[in-house]
Amino acid sequence: MTAADATSDATLFVCVTCKAGDDRPGKTLFDALSARLESDGLAVRAVECLSVCKRPCTIALTARGKWTYVVGDLSRESHLDDIVAAARRFAQTHDGLVPWRERPLAFRKGVISRTPPLVSLEG
Repeated sequence: MTAADATSDATLFVCVTCKAGDDRPGKTLFDALSARLESDGLAVRAVECLSVCKRPCTIALTARGKWTYVVGDLSRESHLDDIVAAARRFAQTHDGLVPWRERPLAFRKGVISRTPPLVSLEG
């Protein structure tokens, strides 16, 4: 399995709604992450609101059949490398569960929620 194969089903959502004065730090974060993760095959998508306004910037990592992580209190200036590392690590797991000690510090402190994967109601 190549790095692109491992990440092909994972998506990183970035909230681009929050404002800091006249700036939109989530949009800046989204642009930087898109450039960094494009070659990994990990989808990066802007979302208008993740409803975590008290903890901007917020991202969500998800994939079919995997746990979803929502992480806040992030910034492009301080956490870009941590987000990239965490997204790559998440994408390489079979279930989305990244051991606590293997998460970047920002992801140990900033987790807002961890949601189990949806279960099909058909079977």
